[in-house]
Amino acid sequence: MTLAIDSVHYIDTTDSLLRRHPANPILTSKDWPYRINSVFNAGATLLADGSTLLLCRVEDRRGLSHLCAARSVNGVDGWNIDPSPTLMPDPIGYPEELWGIEDPRITYVPELEQYAVAYTSYSKGGPGVSLALTKDFRTFERYGVIMSPDDKDAALLSYRIGGLWALIHRPMTALGAHIWISYSPDLRHWGSHRVMMEARKGAWWDANKIGLSCPPIETPRGLLMLYHGVKQTASGCLYRVGLALFDTQKPDTCLLRGDSWIFGPEADYEHGGDVHDVVFPCGYTIHPDGDTLNIYYGAGDSCIALAQASLRSLLTWLDHNGAPGVLTS
Repeated sequence: MTLAIDSVHYIDTTDSLLRRHPANPILTSKDWPYRINSVFNAGATLLADGSTLLLCRVEDRRGLSHLCAARSVNGVDGWNIDPSPTLMPDPIGYPEELWGIEDPRITYVPELEQYAVAYTSYSKGGPGVSLALTKDFRTFERYGVIMSPDDKDAALLSYRIGGLWALIHRPMTALGAHIWISYSPDLRHWGSHRVMMEARKGAWWDANKIGLSCPPIETPRGLLMLYHGVKQTASGCLYRVGLALFDTQKPDTCLLRGDSWIFGPEADYEHGGDVHDVVFPCGYTIHPDGDTLNIYYGAGDSCIALAQASLRSLLTWLDHNGAPGVLTS
């Protein structure tokens, strides 16, 4: 489906949709109880006591990543960070983790009464998707690699569809870097692979390469997805965030896709860092009001920052600034 540029009608700017917290960045390498290079791209969840847990990607000074948990009563400050890595790569038991584990996304699965952590395992063959289950973020049941390289940006849905588990992920194929969904009866064997949303082409902000940001947000209207688009510029890659809405029971049906990005690098800690011009959300939590979102994102591949948003406002913006369909051109 082609969307003519002159058909876009904006009701307002996106400046107020995602609001950076004044305490940003909320976590940096200086906060860590052991020596590291950087911390970024954290999965997020609310624990049973209402506190926030971030499962952070931590890059050591060799350049390899592991995962480390940080807990906070209010999700902003007072972080209690595990004194040693929470989940380390295990290249002997899981050779696909040879060069580290990265970018976790957390989904609480009521049927299993466990948290599912989908993460990138970095092997000689490139990045793949691995899965682990945990009840307490102390011990983990590893499932190993479930999507072979080159694949990443994955999250499990919290419910079955037609008796099958569903995983959103981003393989790199001859068709391009698009967002897919796959299904499994047992979390180990995956098939029925379908494209959910394609990267656009040409000069669009999300041309050629897109990927899931946070796990999709379940709403009465469907699955609200924050996704990242990567634009190649003369000075390098530029990572920004957009919105799309999918059918809850048929997630490969795109109900609405926003025309423009809603959040991009602006602050110094987003423009700088190890990788310039990156905002990369991997996790969110919802306040008790059912509307306020805490969106946790990696900034410049060097620190973790927080943006807050209204779920209702995101959906309203999408109603006025989106169109149905995959929109590939």
